[in-house]
Amino acid sequence: MLLLARPLLRPASSPSFRALSTSSPLVTVSDLGDGIRHVLLNNPAKHNSLSMPMFDAICTAASDLSEDRAVRAVVLSGAGKSFCTGLDVKGVASNPSNMSRLLRRGAGTAVTNVAQDVGYLWRTCPFPTIAAVHGKCFGGGLQIAMGCDLRFSSPGCEWSILEAKWGLIPDMSATVTFREHMRMDDLKELAMTGRVIGAEEARGKGLVTRVVEDPLEEAVKVAREIAARSPDSVALTKKLFQDAWVMGDKEALQLETDLQKSILPSKNQAIAVGKNFGVDVGFFQRSV
Repeated sequence: MLLLARPLLRPASSPSFRALSTSSPLVTVSDLGDGIRHVLLNNPAKHNSLSMPMFDAICTAASDLSEDRAVRAVVLSGAGKSFCTGLDVKGVASNPSNMSRLLRRGAGTAVTNVAQDVGYLWRTCPFPTIAAVHGKCFGGGLQIAMGCDLRFSSPGCEWSILEAKWGLIPDMSATVTFREHMRMDDLKELAMTGRVIGAEEARGKGLVTRVVEDPLEEAVKVAREIAARSPDSVALTKKLFQDAWVMGDKEALQLETDLQKSILPSKNQAIAVGKNFGVDVGFFQRSV
């Protein structure tokens, strides 16, 4: 059962949620059909705050899903009253070695530490990731959401770059993910004050893609729309925009050319063309 402010309205054709072997009690991974996986942060008693076991479970889920070529899209949400309220400060501080472990380079990528992986791994997944956010989205929870390609927020959701409250700087991959969505002055204000803002203001500042009554329902709907397209086209579209976002014109245009050459022609591209002429053949698994 999903413990949300509103239930997920599943289309009649959808299968029941099926837990996968990558699931842990703190982060469950379910199969929604059509290659869509639902990742649920599942510690509602603590508003899904980031304890050391939660860090490990999130990183494991993201890494395992990235290796599965059958995955077409991932939806992330939080059980209970909040998406995620950030670092479990009391729990992490209970062991002095925890912070040094979090700041060591992580196993998921060559460029990140363990704390950064919880956000950055969703950004680097070879498929779209969509955050369905409700309740509170603070600190590290916000950075997880910002690692996703899309963020749908409930109208009453509260957002905050909360690290200033603890005398820290925004981390958990914020250096990369925030610059792709926000003006620098808006980012500095929110990061320096730790101010809590509502969903509509968060949307205006680039934190939120869309404000909707049922973020999880909307996220699954959009995931199904994406899953209807060629998985190679979707994966390379994500790579194109993320890699080219801070490139110069020459490098960005060359990347665009190289990726297009890699996909044209290909089996999945031919299948996509055929669908426009009434030839409805299922796509092969993602090849990139």
